[in-house]
Amino acid sequence: MSERAPVHKRQRRPWRAVLRDSDAATAIEYGLVVALIVITMLASLQGVANTTVGMWNNVSTKVQNAH
Repeated sequence: MSERAPVHKRQRRPWRAVLRDSDAATAIEYGLVVALIVITMLASLQGVANTTVGMWNNVSTKVQNAH
């Protein structure tokens, strides 16, 4: 009867194979690049959203003060 490797070693083997495979490494690199682009887009959108909210708050204040 053969003994099985501990769970933590069995789970690590597929990741080693993925990291050694150049196609998988390229896919991981592309995934990281896409993740960085998305994070940058979200940060930029947050800045635009804050500016827009400030603009509309300014408009609302001026309209209320005009009455």
